Amino acid sequence: MKNTSLLPTQNWAGLFTLSIRFVIGWTYFSAFWRRLVLENKLDPEQAGYIGEKFNHFLPHALGIKPMIEFLVTNPDHLWYSMVAFTIIEGIVGLFLILGLFTRLMSIGVFMLAMGILLGSGWIGTTCLDEWQIGVLGIASGFTLFFSGSSYYSLDYYFIKKNFNFTNAKWFKWLGSGELDLVNIKPIVLSGALFIFGLTLYTNQYFHGGVFGTLHNKSVKPKVEISDFTVTEKTMNFQLYRVEGVDVYGSFLIQIDLLDSENRVITSLNNDELAALSSDAIRNIYIAKIKPGIHSLIIPLGSKAVVTLPVDESKLVKGQQYTLKLTDISGITWTAETVY
Repeated sequence: MKNTSLLPTQNWAGLFTLSIRFVIGWTYFSAFWRRLVLENKLDPEQAGYIGEKFNHFLPHALGIKPMIEFLVTNPDHLWYSMVAFTIIEGIVGLFLILGLFTRLMSIGVFMLAMGILLGSGWIGTTCLDEWQIGVLGIASGFTLFFSGSSYYSLDYYFIKKNFNFTNAKWFKWLGSGELDLVNIKPIVLSGALFIFGLTLYTNQYFHGGVFGTLHNKSVKPKVEISDFTVTEKTMNFQLYRVEGVDVYGSFLIQIDLLDSENRVITSLNNDELAALSSDAIRNIYIAKIKPGIHSLIIPLGSKAVVTLPVDESKLVKGQQYTLKLTDISGITWTAETVY
């Protein structure tokens, strides 16, 4: 029996999306290629570990923040997830390039792109990089599902050779071929409107890109200070870096404890911060606050409790004290407490 699962109109649709298939396929396969072939980014002990990059998503993730926080506080689970994620990206990308089970892979693209959008759509110093990758990936996955593959694909090769499985209904939904839909136009329109609505919503949520004031949380660092207390011998506080460039740390060069008249009670300069003991910093996530060569480095998404010594002879009961942090850029952050 002649296979009629790929009609002329479907041939053209699959041909017209060939460049999308190749480019989206390489976009995802290259993630696998970079992490395992060109470099080893799945080693938690090496610089550039993908789990640390994943931690960067946490501060402003949309809807999936609890999942990200669970993973970055459980390093073993995080490693297994990053391995699985990388393998899935590799399979989806390679199969798309080959045009093998195109519709199933397009669903993979849709889901992977949705994860990128919700997790890191707020990241991007100049061109809203991750947001664009996310929304374009979602739209491309949706388009490839309806077009499938035709010429220059393994799906097409199997259909032309009349392999038995290509006559099965499941292959049309997971591979390529004419979909058994009576009226496809309302479905495509609904999907397109949903994706367009998601694009506008996330553009506004992450960047204020539809109305109001534009904002970009990746331009300059921001460190939140919480749980600041002063005891007889120590000051304790929690640092959480929530904004700034993901590939570049905040470099803390000064920590001051000031009294109510702005007199310095305790001060640590950049060299002293660079020489801090590991006992002074209790990191909570996989991205770690740590001493650098000339400063204290605070990566994006990192959170830690810091304990520093205080000269108790200079403290007065009932007085208000201010903690002041100074970044190398000149930005300062403060918090207050009463001793």
